[in-house]
Amino acid sequence: MTQDAALTLVPRVGVICGVDEAGRGPLFGNVVAAAVILDPSHPIAGLGDSKKLSQKVRERLYDQIYQHAISVGVGRASVAEIDQLNILQATMLAMQRAVESLSLVPDLALIDGNRCPPLSCASEAIIKGDAKELSIGAASIIAKVTRDREMLVWHVQYPYYGLDKHKGYPTQAHVKALEDHGVSPQHRRSFAPIRRLIGS
Repeated sequence: MTQDAALTLVPRVGVICGVDEAGRGPLFGNVVAAAVILDPSHPIAGLGDSKKLSQKVRERLYDQIYQHAISVGVGRASVAEIDQLNILQATMLAMQRAVESLSLVPDLALIDGNRCPPLSCASEAIIKGDAKELSIGAASIIAKVTRDREMLVWHVQYPYYGLDKHKGYPTQAHVKALEDHGVSPQHRRSFAPIRRLIGS
C-alpha cells in the first residue's frame, strides 16, 4: 500500500455525518448541500439515493430525518459564487457550510462523490455514497427536498420558466422559455446554454 493510499483510510469511529448535494446540473438557482448525523437509536427505514425515490417518499423521509436525526445542517452556494468559482468549487463550499452548520462537530464526514471539501474534521469521499451509507442517503434527501422547495418559491416570481416542473435543469422546455423570456438574475451565466444565449 502506498503512503497516499494509507492516508485515505479513516477509521469510522465517533460522531459521523453524511454529506450530499443537490443542484449541480441545473441552469438556475443555488447549489444546496446537506449534512446529517443520524441517531443510531432511531433508525429510519427507506433511506437512500433521493433521485431513486418518489417525491412523496422523499417528503415523508425529509420530515422523519428532521424529527429523529441528532443534527441536520444545510449549506448553499449562490449563483454568483457558482459563476465566480465554478460549480465544483461552489459545491465544495456548500458542503463545507452544511457541515459547519451542524449543532456539533462530527469526528468524520462521509462525502458523496470522489473528493472532499476542506473541513475541520476528518473526511472520506465515497462514490455513489448515497446508495451505500445511510447518513449520505439522508443528506441526499434533505438537499433534494430543500432545493426543490426553493424552486417552487422561485416559480412564483418567474412562472414562465416552468421551474415547478424541471427544477431548473436544462430541459427542452426550459431552454425554449429562456429563448422566449431571456435570462433571469438567478440563471448561471457560466453554464454553456446560458453563455450561448447571452452571447458571451
